[in-house]
Amino acid sequence: MDSQVLVALALSLVGGLSTSLGALFVIISQAPNLKVLGLLQAFAAGLMLSISFLDLAHNAINSIGFLKGNIWFFAGVVFFAIIANFIPEPTLAPISDGKSKKKNGDEGGKDIMKKHRRQVLYSGIITAIGISLHNFPEGMAVFLGSIKGLRVGINLALAIALHNIPEGVAVALPVYFATQSKWEAFKLATLSGFAEPLGVIIVAYLFPSSLSPEILEGLLGAVGGVMAFLTLHEMLPLAFEYAGQKQAVKAVFLGMAFMSASLYFLEISLPEEMSL
Repeated sequence: MDSQVLVALALSLVGGLSTSLGALFVIISQAPNLKVLGLLQAFAAGLMLSISFLDLAHNAINSIGFLKGNIWFFAGVVFFAIIANFIPEPTLAPISDGKSKKKNGDEGGKDIMKKHRRQVLYSGIITAIGISLHNFPEGMAVFLGSIKGLRVGINLALAIALHNIPEGVAVALPVYFATQSKWEAFKLATLSGFAEPLGVIIVAYLFPSSLSPEILEGLLGAVGGVMAFLTLHEMLPLAFEYAGQKQAVKAVFLGMAFMSASLYFLEISLPEEMSL
């Protein structure tokens, strides 16, 4: 493997593994109650919406034009809307008859909590998918940045590492709440970060020889559409249910502001001719 690819791979691992650092913040503390979880889910939804609309879709429209950018974006929305029909929703198992009212009440409470945990786990998996899709082009950016020079690659990798920490929290938190397993939460957050070095490996052998810049930007726009659908279809309803609509909306905008600031500092670490 080329030394340039190895350097980019090492730098992308720094950024990718920072999701593990975010997961560590979660697992060293106790699992939150449902309201706190709902607020944090809303914050994570804000991160995802900011990435989708203000980063991926925005860059696609600027690069390939308004019409093509929107076509790719909504192609991603329609694609995952179809896929979502085949993803089983978490359901509440029926309560068996023939029990005393008290026992039924106790079991009903347990079943409701089980439903909550299934919903939260499902949301955590959806978040991991979305973060992985976002980390993939970040790996591409690290590779292209390292081609420009080691300083650019290091600066970019450090900036990505900082903004990946809250992403690790967003993945690990619902998984920890749902499974009560620190290992499962840490594992899924770490795996979502590995999409970044995977992006380095793939772009090193596909870009620019086999994949035109226009197709690449279009695909990233479609990724933005997928992430927007995931957020609005899965994460926001859960946040509204657990934290209440008004509080959740505030947390969404806080998450969007945080990610927008993070994307800005990431952008200024790039040379002028490059863009995420």
